[in-house]
Amino acid sequence: MRINALTASAAIVACVAAVMTSCSSQQAQQQAPAPEIATMTVSQGSTRIDNTYPATIKGKTDIDIRPQVTGFITKVHVDEGQQVRKGQVLFTLDQVQYQAAVDQARASVNVAQTAVSTAQLTADNKKKLLDKNIISEYEWQMADNSLQQAKAQLAQANAALVTAQKNLAYTTVTAPSDGVIGSIPNREGSLASPSSAVPLTTVSDNSQVYAYFSLTERDVLNLVGNGERTLNAAIASMPEVELRMADGSLYGQKGKVATVSGVIGAGTGASNVRALFANPSGVLRSGSTGSIVIPTVTDSVMTIPQKATYELQDRRYVYVVNDSNKVVSTYVTVTDMNDGLNFVVNSGLKPGDRIAVEGVGTTVKDGIVIRPKEAGAAAPAAQQN
Repeated sequence: MRINALTASAAIVACVAAVMTSCSSQQAQQQAPAPEIATMTVSQGSTRIDNTYPATIKGKTDIDIRPQVTGFITKVHVDEGQQVRKGQVLFTLDQVQYQAAVDQARASVNVAQTAVSTAQLTADNKKKLLDKNIISEYEWQMADNSLQQAKAQLAQANAALVTAQKNLAYTTVTAPSDGVIGSIPNREGSLASPSSAVPLTTVSDNSQVYAYFSLTERDVLNLVGNGERTLNAAIASMPEVELRMADGSLYGQKGKVATVSGVIGAGTGASNVRALFANPSGVLRSGSTGSIVIPTVTDSVMTIPQKATYELQDRRYVYVVNDSNKVVSTYVTVTDMNDGLNFVVNSGLKPGDRIAVEGVGTTVKDGIVIRPKEAGAAAPAAQQN
């Protein structure tokens, strides 16, 4: 009987402890303060959404420099990355054989010229004799034919001389335009040939550059208003575009879309676009990469941060804060424009609504009560830290 009494007492103590623990937990939960969450009030106004597209930079002209004759490189006059002017000497090829060809061709011209002079004298003499009826017309005609043949041979010799002189001139390779020298894979002593797979170098005219990027079929349809205007009219009405360089900074000059391909790539489903940028400082080089930024300014719209939304089964939601500071999950629709930071809301919100802009998907849950604070209120504290 004494053992049973002890057991009963232990059980009572355990129950009391459990009840006290439960009460303490509930009390702690009731006393826990509501989380402080940054909110914003939705308003209507003008907004700019930047759409970005990966781009490749190319000089306005990228000219492969190839020799027009075969020969060994005897002198490289420039270096990689050097700025050159049109007509500036880039390479010199071995000129010995081509100079010899010029000398030989010039000698052939002299021989042919002498033959013409001799044939001319003979023809003139025959003509005088013909006029006096001393010789037949046949003899004079033969002399005149010899003269014409000598003149033809002189013309051939002159043509051969011009060709030899051109070949000699081709041993001096010059820049076809102003630009910047690319890589130089072959140096002195290397054999250069017009049929070589690798050019001597490349001259890029970087005074202006093209930024090549792609627009999807939907982008192109939006551009032409689903057929309401021509592609040329759409290009002319496009705003100036910006170039975000590889380090994330914006290029100082704005550009203009110059062309949009009228063909949608079968493999990519996109159309090639070319934007033109001035490059007075030469900071942009062929082969560089970046992103084209196309701004779209829209009036009388509601804009919310992307971080204030979450997706569930391909539907987008925000947490609206009601008058009791309770958050309510609300379905919204947004436009296709996406700058990676903000969304333009089509439906689901109205001006004056408050939404949570932090803790979405973590701290903030549907139905909880929060303590709202302005989204910018935490900034000074963060700066002090």
